[in-house]
Parts: sequence; structure tokens; C-alpha cells
Amino acid sequence: MRTQTRKRLWVWAVVAAVATVVWVAANWSTVWPVLVTVLAVAMLGGAGWALLRAHRQAVGRDRAWRAQEEARARELSMAQVDALTWQEFETYVAQLCRRDGCREVVVSGRSGDLGADVVGYLADGRKLVIQCKKYAAHRSVSSQDMQKFVGTARLEHGADVALFVTTCRAFTRDALGLALRQDIVALHRDLLGSWVKGAHLESLIPLNGSGDGTRRRPG
Repeated sequence: MRTQTRKRLWVWAVVAAVATVVWVAANWSTVWPVLVTVLAVAMLGGAGWALLRAHRQAVGRDRAWRAQEEARARELSMAQVDALTWQEFETYVAQLCRRDGCREVVVSGRSGDLGADVVGYLADGRKLVIQCKKYAAHRSVSSQDMQKFVGTARLEHGADVALFVTTCRAFTRDALGLALRQDIVALHRDLLGSWVKGAHLESLIPLNGSGDGTRRRPG
């Protein structure tokens, strides 16, 4: 039964093909302009698609190159930061705050400061409290580090904006989760590099731990 059905379909396909050829031959003067138009549209569409694809690839390569150059520039600037002592790092962070319009910026510079290494006020009057951790780039800020700052930033120091700044590339998953839940701004190495290169502090605050640093190295 299946063999007979296939034979019938094959016969009908041949008949349809022959009929199409006969019809085209009989109406060639009418058909050929349509065929030429369809072919031209297809060629133009193919060329347009190829140009669009090439443009997207070029844009993608340009974005990747720019990202690499920005990362390289951040690392070059961070090399100078890496050479600082932890006391000099706190002073440097205070200088960045003053550069961005913060007022009454004070560096604690002593043990027992309860996490308030730098204290000041943003341009809009909000109190800023900063914990600075001068760690090697390969390290991660632990949940324990973050817990200590969470426990003092607002209760002890009355922070409106609590900022945890570190020279290492990452916060552990637990540390970052705690920061996000407690509204602590987590500024890892990549974001710090942008700050060093001239990004304004208030433009970095909403980013809070985003970027390559914390996403690459969860702990």
C-alpha cells in the first residue's frame, strides 16, 4: 500500500513539474521579469545581510578591544595603588573622596576604629563611611570581613552610605550577598580601578559589586 502511494506521489510530482515548465514556456514574456525581480531582491537581501553581519562583527571586535584597553589602563593605574602601604591606601581613598566633592573627609588611621577607616560627607550631605582593605589582587574579601563592617557602619557610625573598598578582585559569594542585603556598597578591584582612572564615586555606588571582579571568583 505504501509503495503504491509513493508511486502516485511521484507521478503527481512529475506531472506538476512538467505542467510548470509548459506554463512558464507559454508565458515566458510575463514570467521572466518576475524571475529577474525576485533574483535581484534575493541578491540585494543577501548582500545587505552580509554587510550587517560584517558590521556587527566589527562592532563586537571594537567593543572587545575597548574593554581590554580599559582593563589594561585600570591595571596600570592600580599598580601604583598596589605599591602603597595600608595606611597610605586609606589616605589615598580619602583623596579620591575629596576629588569627587566629598566634604569633611577624615582618615581614622588607628586600630579600634570599628571599620570606619575613612569618614566624610557626600556633596548632597549624606554621611559616608568607608572600610578599606589593602589585600593582594588574588585574594577575596570574606564574609567575616563583611560581617564586621555591617555590624558597625550604621549602628556605630550612622552611615547613610557604607562603602567597602578593596584592592582584591573579588568578594566571596557570601560576602557579596550580605553586602547587597545590608545595602553595603562593595567596591572590588575593577571598580576601584575605574575610580582611580577618574570615574566619579556617585556613578560607581549604584554598580555595587558588579563587573568582572566578583562574578569570576566566587568563593
